[in-house]
Amino acid sequence: MKNTALTETHIALGAKMVPFAGYNMPVQYEGVNIEHETVRNAVGVFDVSHMGEFLIEGEHALALIQKVSTNDASKLTIGKAQYSCMPNDNGGIVDDLIIYKIKDEQYLLVVNASNIEKDWNWIQSKNDVGAEMRNLSDEYSLLAIQGPKAIEAMQSLTSHDLSAIKFYAFEIGNFAGIENVIISATGYTGSGGFEIYVKNDDAQQVWDKVFEAGADFGIKPIGLAARDTLRLEMGYCLYGNDIDDTTSPIEAGLGWITKFTKDFTNSEALKAQKENGVTRKLVAFELDERGIPRQGYDIVDAGGNKIGNVTSGTMSPTLGKGIGLGYVPTELSALDSKIHIQIRKNAIPATVVKLPFYKA
Repeated sequence: MKNTALTETHIALGAKMVPFAGYNMPVQYEGVNIEHETVRNAVGVFDVSHMGEFLIEGEHALALIQKVSTNDASKLTIGKAQYSCMPNDNGGIVDDLIIYKIKDEQYLLVVNASNIEKDWNWIQSKNDVGAEMRNLSDEYSLLAIQGPKAIEAMQSLTSHDLSAIKFYAFEIGNFAGIENVIISATGYTGSGGFEIYVKNDDAQQVWDKVFEAGADFGIKPIGLAARDTLRLEMGYCLYGNDIDDTTSPIEAGLGWITKFTKDFTNSEALKAQKENGVTRKLVAFELDERGIPRQGYDIVDAGGNKIGNVTSGTMSPTLGKGIGLGYVPTELSALDSKIHIQIRKNAIPATVVKLPFYKA
């Protein structure tokens, strides 16, 4: 099992450590609800150094990225990032990712930890254009500093105006005494903040200075469990739960990042799906009664017949009710549709709702 550059720091802070995507990761420190509320109301720090980073460069870099991803990376300008996904040849998704345009002919692809090797091999298999590829995953650490007080708490650590970095934009510069740091605003929590990409050797210095700067703002370390409840309240997909090798971006509600103005892997089949419709869709639901929906629970109709399954579910710390995502037949995907979640022996009624669950 791999460690991040900060594993010993998490252990010293009393974190509960668990294996996650081949890494020894902090799942919680004080407790999920406390950590969730810290990010919603103040500022919290996640070590997400397990994520993968690929550098794609050279004159054919864009051609390769366009070929393997659904979004239109030609629209990116330097200093901007884009959410996208990589379709497979069978209508499913290899992974979702974020694409950063560092400079002309140089892009950084940030992929999910559990898919680093799979994604690298997939992109490499499609690289018949001669783009240069470098896997930087083991060289970089990544901190996500999230919450409404993040800008104010972190501004003293950089000469860049953090309030000027818009959503899905980034700067490269000084942060916490380190040069050439990527400071990006592509948060996964819905409460604002930044991601800080630094070399492993600099991670401890950045961590220490971040907590020093945030001391007066109630800063706390946050584990992966709260990261999951925060992202689910926003309705953000998690690879391996809500999207995977068997789910199409059209079914998953990711048509907005699937651009048919270009050719990409399996684009014709996905275009046909968009034009002709799909038989199932990923929906958001809230339980009408008490209960906690969990991943893998059956979704049933009024007659008790299984019609789908819960892909992500939790008790929302902010809303105080059971919420979740799951695939259902298209005819039951409209807002206010009534479905049921099978929790042990009880079919708990639920209502299909609009995302996000949480609105700031």
